[in-house]
Amino acid sequence: MGLRPKPAFFCAFGGFAVKSTEKKFFGGGCATRPPPTGSSISPTFGIMAQSIHGDPLDGSPERTVMTKPIVALVGRPNVGKSTFFNRLIGERRAIVEDMPGTTRDRIYGDTFWNGRDFTVVDTAGLLFGGDDPNLPVAEMSRRTREQANLAIEEADAVIFMVDGREGMTAADNEVADVLRGTSKPVVLAVNKCDSVERNLDAVEFYALNLGEPIPMSAFHSLGTGDVLDRLVEAFPPYQAPDDTERHLHIAIVGRPNVGKSSLLNKLLGQERSVVSAIPGTTRDSIDTEITFHGERVTLIDTAGIRRSGRIEQGIEKYSVMRTLRAIERCDVALLLIDAEEGITAQDTHIAGMVLDAKKGIAILVNKWDVIEKDNETFQEYEDQVRQAFKFIDYAPVLFISALSGQRVSRVIQLAQEIYDQRQKRVPTGELNNFLRQAVLDQPPMAVRKGAHLRLYYAVQPQIEPPVFLFFANDGDLVHWSYGRYLENRLRDRYGFGGTPIVIVFRSREEKAEPAKRGRRRKQED
Repeated sequence: MGLRPKPAFFCAFGGFAVKSTEKKFFGGGCATRPPPTGSSISPTFGIMAQSIHGDPLDGSPERTVMTKPIVALVGRPNVGKSTFFNRLIGERRAIVEDMPGTTRDRIYGDTFWNGRDFTVVDTAGLLFGGDDPNLPVAEMSRRTREQANLAIEEADAVIFMVDGREGMTAADNEVADVLRGTSKPVVLAVNKCDSVERNLDAVEFYALNLGEPIPMSAFHSLGTGDVLDRLVEAFPPYQAPDDTERHLHIAIVGRPNVGKSSLLNKLLGQERSVVSAIPGTTRDSIDTEITFHGERVTLIDTAGIRRSGRIEQGIEKYSVMRTLRAIERCDVALLLIDAEEGITAQDTHIAGMVLDAKKGIAILVNKWDVIEKDNETFQEYEDQVRQAFKFIDYAPVLFISALSGQRVSRVIQLAQEIYDQRQKRVPTGELNNFLRQAVLDQPPMAVRKGAHLRLYYAVQPQIEPPVFLFFANDGDLVHWSYGRYLENRLRDRYGFGGTPIVIVFRSREEKAEPAKRGRRRKQED
């Protein structure tokens, strides 16, 4: 069997013409379940890119995946966690230097091994404040244990990395004491073992009583497969979700103290979460199931994400795993921003997390009741939101007050409408009529001079998010801007508000012309 042509992927960042109106965001054209009366909207976004998972459009049935396991990569500073992380993810996303504690922010990414998808979280070193000579040893030990406990609590499995070159340290023993008390899988990876002698040095880590230490070298990519084999073996068996009943999962995400728990309480009409003016009051993700207009809806409230910093922020780095887990589990994410404080880099960072997960997202501007307004305030603020979140410009924006209840009644309805858009299908015949008209209006130009580009037909093989596959004589000839053009036309025609659209161009081998086939037959004769 020959190799298939490699598809060209275009990430859907939303049509530039999309406006923040229900008509534009939720345009029709396809059969879809009408939203229940009294519901509200919430958008979602994500990217699909080619990765080590292979081609997702191989003709096989759509794969439904439950929450991917989250693996925490922990250890002292400078033991090689970020180097190993970069090997797993296949790109240099974590800063790698020789100075201890270089990894300042939580870095996460999805990877794949032996048939299992999982998310790896690269944490900062477990000895925050280790460069402070005035920090008492007892305090350093307390902080180390606290962070190790958080890693265990939030992750499904832990890779505990130690330094085989430096040998076992007191800090390694501190972390091991905590890890021994958990029932969650722990893989002990002895890094910097790049020779036979170093492999033998790994034996001393048996003293940690965490099972067999696995020698490896992240820098030289030696023994990493053994670590991953042990890790994946410890995962629980994969279970497909029950899709017999429509069940919408909504994640409420945002920075601390933007009003997530207040919104949840207002939606539920009860004090479900502890609400305080102290950022980070909500320490756990909280699931609450309700019935909204006859449909099951699960609301997920998460701990907020704060700015990076020292140990206080170091602790809350582990809460990012909660947010990652909530986003992975949800269909639509509600991103709350604070109207008083304005839009911050953390707000756009969280939106990027939702984007990476290919989920729905709606932007809720909270505390709108305390803003002094004139006739221009609403439009000016919406313009600011659109500019800051232009990478998800298809996302609806809703101005609310979780405290007073202003427009809160529209929130769940908004999420349901976005969920409908994510499940929308365009019939193949109609889609190809659309393609013919789009090509007539703006013929595609090849990226190489002298090359001739043809688009033959299109299909929609997937939903959640909608994926459109366009067959061409050579998918590599398609300029990225034509993918954007088709996406904008699709949104203008069919809506798809609040959800990403993935555009894929695939080459189709052209059949030889009859005259050429005839010449070949004569030559063969």
